[in-house]
Amino acid sequence: MDGLNTGVTGPTLASATMPDTVVTLPEGVTPLSSASAATSTHTGDVEKATVDEAIKFDPTDLELPAKLGRSSFTRWLHHIAFSYYRKTFTIIFAANLIAFIVFVVQKDGHPLAPNVGSAASVNLMVALLFRQENFVNLAYEIAISCPHSAPLWLRRRLAKVFHYGGAHSGAGVAAVVWYIMYTAVTTRDYFSSPNKWALANLTTSYTLMAMFFFILAAAHPVLRRRYHDYFEAVHRFSGWIALVTFWMHSIFSANQYRVFEPGPPSIGRYLISTPTFWTLCISTICSILSWGRLRRHEVYPEVLSSHAIRLHFRYRDMPSFYGLKISTRPLLEWHAFATVPDDDGTGPKGFSLVVSNAGDWTRECIANPPQKLWVRGYPMHGLLYTSKLFKKIVVVATGSGIGPCLSLFYADVTPRRIFWSTPNPEATYGDKIMQVVKKADPDAWIWDTRRDGRPDMVAITYKLVVDSQAEAVFIISNPKLTRRVVYAMESRGIAAYGAIFDS
Repeated sequence: MDGLNTGVTGPTLASATMPDTVVTLPEGVTPLSSASAATSTHTGDVEKATVDEAIKFDPTDLELPAKLGRSSFTRWLHHIAFSYYRKTFTIIFAANLIAFIVFVVQKDGHPLAPNVGSAASVNLMVALLFRQENFVNLAYEIAISCPHSAPLWLRRRLAKVFHYGGAHSGAGVAAVVWYIMYTAVTTRDYFSSPNKWALANLTTSYTLMAMFFFILAAAHPVLRRRYHDYFEAVHRFSGWIALVTFWMHSIFSANQYRVFEPGPPSIGRYLISTPTFWTLCISTICSILSWGRLRRHEVYPEVLSSHAIRLHFRYRDMPSFYGLKISTRPLLEWHAFATVPDDDGTGPKGFSLVVSNAGDWTRECIANPPQKLWVRGYPMHGLLYTSKLFKKIVVVATGSGIGPCLSLFYADVTPRRIFWSTPNPEATYGDKIMQVVKKADPDAWIWDTRRDGRPDMVAITYKLVVDSQAEAVFIISNPKLTRRVVYAMESRGIAAYGAIFDS
């Protein structure tokens, strides 16, 4: 739970006051017993029998404890309104706002354009760094280097590293605010002393302003969710135009303002003496590193069902806990998937991605399996990598959410319990994936929603936490259910993590 260390895990929670929900399980839906897992060989018939046949299990009724906090409003503020993503955004933006005010006050309302431009370029660099794969991986590595002997409250907070999108958006918005100020200052300077370099500087300033506003408008959560493909295109092309224009603008700006320096220095010497030059170099390198790794690779599709497909790649090995971006139209759209190490004898190298029907692109991918796909950037860590911070965890997945979890199961570094709710699990995802799940947790709860209806995700997740004395819950599901389960756990003092959908 954000901002609160209860230090309470396991059965102790069951003694909390005033329950509001009771765990109830429909008849015929049970966890796989250890005995059944022990007798489960890698034959399809035995696996099918294990899933389809009810195993008698009489769980002790377990009541959910009351939520912590004085009221529903304070819980909403703590867990939803002030999420770590928003806290990160607010801290970065507030720091920039303070610097902004200081700039204005110190110069009696007349700050120098080069100083304001440097502040804008620094924020732009930070925004791009938090989208660069190697930098993000470094942030993850630093966070998960914390040992298990460290206090749980510290590990819980370090696991929030996946909210780095708040730094990206906070710095990005701050860069735009700084640049509005810069454009106002250069407009003032042009009218006070008009010349061709001042005009060129002013023109590129307004061009940059337009690109930044396009990017911000398209990134609004409502527009981004409703028109995601357009958001990607606007973000990408406007960003490229802005980066090129920023370089041109820096040259024009250097030529305009170098005359105020003693000497004055040459345009080149003045340019390399400015912070803007070096921050733009780093920003450009970030873009080149990602797009310079653009490659088209052979794909070996394995159709699992009419709802899911597994795409195998053989051009390299892939350790656990990495994700990859793939595309059929590299300039227009990209889709991120968690990778799964291959161990089925397809070759000395290999990994795969599990794709399920979740939209137009995935539907087309299943109906017409691709033979080649574009891959961009370096493989990047994701949410589940932070599971290494905990001694025991509960993994919750619905439907194709099991795909990203497979990498964690293959890694086998953190003791875990598994709760997977999906329609027709074996028919949809096949024997191999079922075997991986059961190997990772012989007592895994595999809930067939087609047969048994929808389960009480919160109650069963809580039961698994208590039974296993897990330190944290990780859920991979749709946005609505993810938020519901994370809130239900966090508001009861249990660390819970799910993918964020506003980054």
